[in-house]
Amino acid sequence: MTSVHTAPFHRIYFPMEAVRRLRPANAISLHVSSRTDTGVHAICNSAHFDLQRQNGKPPLAEEVLVDALNFHLRPESIRVTHAHRVHGAFHARFQAVSRTYVYRLAMGIRHHSCMPLTEDKLCWGIRSVDLDIGAMRDAAALLVGTHNFSSFRALNSETPYKDPVKTLDRASLEPGDAFVRRHFHRGIQFWELTFRSRSFLYKQVRRMTGALVAVGQGKMSVYGVKELLEAQDSLAYPQNLTAPPDGLFLARVDYDPLDLPPHTQDDSYS
Repeated sequence: MTSVHTAPFHRIYFPMEAVRRLRPANAISLHVSSRTDTGVHAICNSAHFDLQRQNGKPPLAEEVLVDALNFHLRPESIRVTHAHRVHGAFHARFQAVSRTYVYRLAMGIRHHSCMPLTEDKLCWGIRSVDLDIGAMRDAAALLVGTHNFSSFRALNSETPYKDPVKTLDRASLEPGDAFVRRHFHRGIQFWELTFRSRSFLYKQVRRMTGALVAVGQGKMSVYGVKELLEAQDSLAYPQNLTAPPDGLFLARVDYDPLDLPPHTQDDSYS
């Protein structure tokens, strides 16, 4: 598995040309663990591909592969941090055991000019200074566990084929921080919503975030979130409540250690 780390704040983009420049003997097909909507960021992601060297050469050492890929990725806002050799049946998307998303909120942003340039399009600027944090945490606790999340998914072409029942392992709200705190002179309070599950529905995290922020602003009650969850209907979700993509980050993709076994000569890189 090649663990892909993006330069912060940009959508995941892994040019196939970087892999092809390694001159593999086989056709390259890259499989990424997680896709993100336009405007959503990835602090990290993972992907796998099969790589056979020409003329029967042995596999590249993992550190050599990382350096070679980063050399060819220099023009792009992306970095490869780790590479692991895995068994041939490994799949970066389907064998991920959890994905963690973080949504960043910035309080007291009355106008876009109040947002520091280092935070532009990297968080959701909320006009109000205060949120009812206790109510937001109570509402978030209702979402944890195995539920039918139909009310929190947006409709798209894949909707008929996706099981709406998901297990949300974590939904938490904690104080956040500015990306450049040391040189930051404005009294802006940051908060971070963290969600962890094996997989998510289309726009599920942004819809859950929008509902929780509405609770914090007093626009929706904690019981209203419970009713929305129990409705199990995408059309029950209020219009114009979905959180914007700017503040959302794919933060972690985790695997079972048993799916990352020791090398064998027949293993392929991913």
